[in-house]
Amino acid sequence: MTESNRIEYKRELNDGLEKEIVAFLNYHDGGVIYIGIDKAGKVAGVRDADAVQLAVKDRIKNNIQPSAMGLFDVILEQRGGKQVIKVILASGPEKPYYLRKYGMSGKGCFMRLGSASEPMPSSMIEELFARRTRNSLTRIRSPRQDLTFAQLKIYYEEAGLALNDKFASNLELLTEEGAYNYAAYLLADENGNSTQVAKYAGEDRVDLIDSKEYGYCCLVKTCKRVLERLEDVENHVHTQITSRERINTPLWSPVALREAVINAIVHNNYCAELVPKFEIFNDRMEITSAAIIHPGKEQEDFFSGYSMPRNKTLMRVFKDLGMVEFLGSGMPRILKAYPREQFTFVSQFVRLSMPMDEAGRVGGQVTGQVTGQVTGQVAKLIAVLQVPMSRKEMMNTLGLRGRDNFEKLYLRPALSEGYIEYTLPDKPNSRLQQYRLTEKGRAALASSKPN
Repeated sequence: MTESNRIEYKRELNDGLEKEIVAFLNYHDGGVIYIGIDKAGKVAGVRDADAVQLAVKDRIKNNIQPSAMGLFDVILEQRGGKQVIKVILASGPEKPYYLRKYGMSGKGCFMRLGSASEPMPSSMIEELFARRTRNSLTRIRSPRQDLTFAQLKIYYEEAGLALNDKFASNLELLTEEGAYNYAAYLLADENGNSTQVAKYAGEDRVDLIDSKEYGYCCLVKTCKRVLERLEDVENHVHTQITSRERINTPLWSPVALREAVINAIVHNNYCAELVPKFEIFNDRMEITSAAIIHPGKEQEDFFSGYSMPRNKTLMRVFKDLGMVEFLGSGMPRILKAYPREQFTFVSQFVRLSMPMDEAGRVGGQVTGQVTGQVTGQVAKLIAVLQVPMSRKEMMNTLGLRGRDNFEKLYLRPALSEGYIEYTLPDKPNSRLQQYRLTEKGRAALASSKPN
């Protein structure tokens, strides 16, 4: 490996670190700095890696303006048996970035030219400053100032961190005037923000089965509740037992699903008062987030993970809580399961369409065909209940863990609609109770089977 427009080597931590960081923050692709590798690409390693990591974070926090918090990661790597520090930098949304002690001048502003960091011309500094993003969450005043953050503090405590009396300032939840900003509003215990999870019977939006809003609370809690619904309730696991092994196949890649949900929530354009949307059809899931990604280089940067974090304050909080690993890590994980062709860029939105895994569909094609007659979870239950089963057996076959959700969404509707019945109708609560298809249920199942 050699130095390039996105890679810089430093044999050791020295006084030139901030200059390189500023140049990458001002560069449209961001960049990576390796400490412990010399200019020839030879690994020298670093001593006391923990101290070096802390020093790098401290210098970025205190020596660079505007704040770069949420735009960088400092990671320890092993190269040839030696420890190397990797500093990942995203392109910043508030260019020009500069060295605090020199201000917004030729001595303080730098840009990346090839593999070098050069002083920025005064004309470019003025142009960038004139275009600087003002419409960001940190600059928009919260519509409410009576905000509380009990839930956020609990999440930080659970992560082994503590929020002191200055947390609002440290997390950049205040405007320049000292009022709570819109990022604070989204992270507060109560707000007007919500996101929707909708479920449809077919492959279009005609027959809505279920629609639920999650939100009006701390955005972290909203994200966790959406993940809980999609991971634990909707992402059913199909189990195939062979002579050699037990094969469990979910409807969607759990890793990609989690990354896609978090990406949609963290990077959504809340400034436009738009919210993410999650829609489940009988053949796919669609995750839609508000964002404008132009064709060409912007889309290439988006897929490579180099795109500019829209909401750096939210990104930082989600990283603090361990919900995001490091900058640029989410998109490669998604692309391992779903190719870029599954993304659609339209108007002000980005949409990811995640097709269901055929092997993971409960009952294979039968489920999809029964859905046309019965709809939703009831169809899936009918598809597996070809022999009498207990409640536990049905849940295991469907890959479900929550008893309350199973009874609410599957069992009770199937019973009330007359598709299934008790094997012991006089003893509904018996520990020996099982469930079987009624004549109506068998007819629905039979009509769905191919000739």
